[in-house]
Amino acid sequence: MSGSAKRPARWLNPAAGYLEGYTHTLNPYTGCSFGCSYCYVRRMPVGLFRAEPWGSWVDVKTLDPAAFRREWSRESDKGPIRLFFGSATDPYQPEEARTRTTASLLELMLERPPEFLLLQTRSPLVVRDKELLARFGGRLRASVTIETDDEAMRRRFTPQAPPLAARWRALRELREAGIPVQAAVSPLLPHTEQFARRLAREAPRIVVDDFHRGDGSGGRRSGQLGMREQYRSLGLEADYAPAAADRFYDSLLAFPDVSVHFSREGFLP
Repeated sequence: MSGSAKRPARWLNPAAGYLEGYTHTLNPYTGCSFGCSYCYVRRMPVGLFRAEPWGSWVDVKTLDPAAFRREWSRESDKGPIRLFFGSATDPYQPEEARTRTTASLLELMLERPPEFLLLQTRSPLVVRDKELLARFGGRLRASVTIETDDEAMRRRFTPQAPPLAARWRALRELREAGIPVQAAVSPLLPHTEQFARRLAREAPRIVVDDFHRGDGSGGRRSGQLGMREQYRSLGLEADYAPAAADRFYDSLLAFPDVSVHFSREGFLP
């Protein structure tokens, strides 16, 4: 894994578009070692104009606590902060075990807590910080990506990402620690008939998304990444359609006591 350490000009970026409803986004790393085949960031400048393949490099953003405090205070003075943490990278990818950049940022934020923080990850490393996350109370929601319950499909589409069993376990441990959680089925991948039932059993809140409405471009980025061809090679091209996610969403509505959401609305504060 290649990469470098860089001092960012700023940590907090204005949120807009798909993430309207948040005031800011924050990404503690540039690049992501999970390298998911469908990741829309591959089609953004940070992915397109790097000579190395996406997933093979991660740049660590060097944290100056005093500078971050100043920036955080300046933005907080303007009004309540609603933060999407991890919009273009996973804040708990393997590099976090060494640098603790995400943990350090969260500790600094607690000095003047945001109005709301959504922490988006697919990594079981998030459990390391469960006591820290619990200190945010209802101001934080941990969103754990579980796009399928079929490990063969996980390996096909996201071979460098954590195994599903570890993610289910992380979701459960966070919930048991009293942390508000959701399962992010984003994007929905080929799965077994038992997937919806297990989600309803494991997650009090679920958001479903697909390639067509969740990639920030109406499905164009997903098309450029060859997602339809991947489905075709599996003999599942009929499932590469908005109707497949709509049916899955409808199936979740049959389970009581589960809060079910779709696409952008499910990620909003």
